[in-house]
Amino acid sequence: MNASFADRLIGRVRELGPLCVGIDPHPALIPPLFGPPGPQAAASWGLALLERAAGKAAVVKPQAGLFERWGSKGLAALERVCSAAAAQDMMVILDAKRGDIGTTAEGYAEGYLGAGSSCPCDAITVNPYMGVDTIEPFVAVAEREGKGVVVLARTSNPGSKDFQAKLVDGLPLYLHVARSLLPMIARLRGKSGWSGLMLVAGATGPEDAAALREAAGDALFLVPGYGAQGAGAAEAVAGFVNRGGAREGGVVNASRSVASPQGALAANSAAEWSKLVDAAIAAAQNELLTATRA
Repeated sequence: MNASFADRLIGRVRELGPLCVGIDPHPALIPPLFGPPGPQAAASWGLALLERAAGKAAVVKPQAGLFERWGSKGLAALERVCSAAAAQDMMVILDAKRGDIGTTAEGYAEGYLGAGSSCPCDAITVNPYMGVDTIEPFVAVAEREGKGVVVLARTSNPGSKDFQAKLVDGLPLYLHVARSLLPMIARLRGKSGWSGLMLVAGATGPEDAAALREAAGDALFLVPGYGAQGAGAAEAVAGFVNRGGAREGGVVNASRSVASPQGALAANSAAEWSKLVDAAIAAAQNELLTATRA
């Protein structure tokens, strides 16, 4: 079997740093130079972002919902972006937040993590609200294919406190989620010691991320909330731990701050746009490297 998802991802993090570039085609944020807002522009913009992120970011994270808004043509655009990333040997976490029971979950799992997927990705985000049994089909396919599963635990949005922070038997719900996943974390653990059963741990709650690390042990984290949502690099890596002389433990997502930096929307040429995005990616990469390797 090929190297596990966790080993492949942590290998890239150790080489490039923990930056994850989000590919979120908000219609209002796609520069006109890529065409009028729509699936073709989303695909062209997404492919251009892949070129900018290649060799700089550990992983990219397309947001499925922002492609799906355009129906079948949007899904085709998403497939183009994911396939192009795979062809360039780039790792992809698909942000789709799927979650359902039985054969429905199996359909999602095979459709995105299976060997014959038309939308190839290395991992997919899932929602645990319906119970651990709804995550099992994703973990089973991930085990078979050397893929990862990213479970929502403590997200970065303000409404996360509505449910995730509620106390159950004296502990916030997100910690119960993490503890319930320990057997699955063990199943997807790689030779590196890290697990491809990842948890979403928002940068907007650094203390919560530290608590999640204590509860979840070797689970890698996907950290949203850095950059445009207001969290800094130190907050983003609060759930990382010291290993081999550096702090590691996951990847930190940056979407608008690197894909739509100031001036990019008004860029008059691909060269001008590329220069702005390159600078934004370099700034984020350097900030995160400083936070993890100082």
